Amino acid sequence: MTDPKTYSILDEGNRLFLQGKLSEAISYFDKILNENPLHLSSLNNKGYALSKLKDFDNAMKCYDSALQICPNDFSVLVNKISLLRKIGNFIEALSLCNKILKTNPKYNIALYHKERILFSMKKFDESILCCNSILNDYPDNGDVLFDKSCNLVMLSKIDEALDLLEQAIAQGLKFKIKAKKSKSFEKLSDSTRFKNLVT
Repeated sequence: MTDPKTYSILDEGNRLFLQGKLSEAISYFDKILNENPLHLSSLNNKGYALSKLKDFDNAMKCYDSALQICPNDFSVLVNKISLLRKIGNFIEALSLCNKILKTNPKYNIALYHKERILFSMKKFDESILCCNSILNDYPDNGDVLFDKSCNLVMLSKIDEALDLLEQAIAQGLKFKIKAKKSKSFEKLSDSTRFKNLVT
């Protein structure tokens, strides 16, 4: 059982993290880890802060230490997947997604990472299957509608892609800006319908 002192140090570290004071937050997580090197939340949160600071090697060490203590902790696994995606290690990231989804096929955070990893690997059809699985439960998820639209553009299914982009934009105007900046939509820059959607 975690003692109250540890809770308050962890709480302060998390508060600093949320304020963007990442190095200060890490010093609080380290206070706990100096006393208890196996403190799972501190390892995970320190890893996340280090990842935000782009110290990917040390972030990975934190996640790997945490997973030695608790190999199936979803929060740590998802953070490690996110880090592997950032550094372009798609094969290992995909493998961890599949590990989670094997026992929890509806775990949407893992599905979300998986659809993005598959897109990066140019496996557009497989990425769409993951998008569909999430959209079955959350049909108005703008991010997933947008991602599915990008996949469809890559497969040259332009009308269907623009239908989905329109649905995504209905969930939030940020998707107009995202579509304008996205490499996926570059080849549609002459499309009147695309231009109408993003202006």
